[in-house]
Amino acid sequence: MLKTLSIIGYAGMIGGLLGLLAMRALFSSSPLVISLQVLAFLLFLWARVTFGRRSYHVVADPTEGGLVTGGPYRYIRHPIYAAFCLFTSAGVAAHLSWNAGLCGGLVLGSALIRIYCEESLVAARYPEYAQYSITTWRMIPYVY
Repeated sequence: MLKTLSIIGYAGMIGGLLGLLAMRALFSSSPLVISLQVLAFLLFLWARVTFGRRSYHVVADPTEGGLVTGGPYRYIRHPIYAAFCLFTSAGVAAHLSWNAGLCGGLVLGSALIRIYCEESLVAARYPEYAQYSITTWRMIPYVY
């Protein structure tokens, strides 16, 4: 069930992103939006490099090799999803409309579904995840 739900979350994230692209509501010439999107991209790269050679799966599936707790994972448990949401939210904020808001909401809601699925599966595979989750935030330090 969790793996199926994670595929739905993945599809929602991609669908929301593609919707924003189709509406030309993802990118902006605003220096603030560009700065936030560059920051999001750098967070994504940092997380991806820290995660190492492990592959990304469409289906939430914990990988071999132990729990990653270094780099941005020292502070937040889901830096890649945080980066994805920051990137799209900056675009939505620059192009406020009902359609852009719905696409942005789809991305955020779908990321939350993926987080729920991944946390459940990782906790089942790695017992040390319970302690790790107590000492880190999900996406935004001191908020969530």
